[in-house]
Amino acid sequence: MKKTLLTFAAVLAIASASQAQAKIPPNIEKLLQKNTCLACHKVDVKLIGPAYKEVAKKKYKPEQIVALIKKPVPSNWPGYIPMAALPNIDNAEALTIAKWITTLK
Repeated sequence: MKKTLLTFAAVLAIASASQAQAKIPPNIEKLLQKNTCLACHKVDVKLIGPAYKEVAKKKYKPEQIVALIKKPVPSNWPGYIPMAALPNIDNAEALTIAKWITTLK
């Protein structure tokens, strides 16, 4: 019983820590969910695609990120599964997401 409680407490602590690290503003999270971005990307953890913080380190301008969302360049991210192009994403939504990405440290 004691071991089970300790395991449960550890799982809760890890879950809380990971949620704290991955804080996304509600308006941005809504756009990321709507456009299925969170299926492959997280803020600070590599998933299928690079973490948003890794993208931010490349110092792309927001307009460059929008262009890469619409037409990805797989050679920019060797070692990752190529991203599917999202040519139909709304430009304003993509730009809002891109501007947020550039703010990440």
